[in-house]
Amino acid sequence: MIDFYLDRGSGVSTYLQLVHQVKQALRLGTLRPGDKLPTAKEVVDRLAINPNTVLKAYRELEREGLVIGRPGMGTFVERSIGGATLADHTRLRASLAAWVRQAREAGLADEDLHALFGAVVREVAA
Repeated sequence: MIDFYLDRGSGVSTYLQLVHQVKQALRLGTLRPGDKLPTAKEVVDRLAINPNTVLKAYRELEREGLVIGRPGMGTFVERSIGGATLADHTRLRASLAAWVRQAREAGLADEDLHALFGAVVREVAA
């Protein structure tokens, strides 16, 4: 099950943070079709947010076809996103972790890592 968190200083609306976290979990394979999302009450109790915010996020995910609400049962993952297997994710994560350690040893800060990674992603995509 996903464990939501909020970054209140990010400038991103709360419901979008929830949507993005579900999508990230789907891409990473930590959420899979059939998995149940926390109930709105569980999310509200944990994050101290308005229930309508959670429901808005879940409606958005349902609109995108990623989850489905089953009355009286909860909200369940309908489909995944991303093409890599869990084995691929594990291998790539280990490789990326080694890269991050090397970058840290070279003196790069978080902002430097993000900038460098983003630049490489854009270059490879072009």
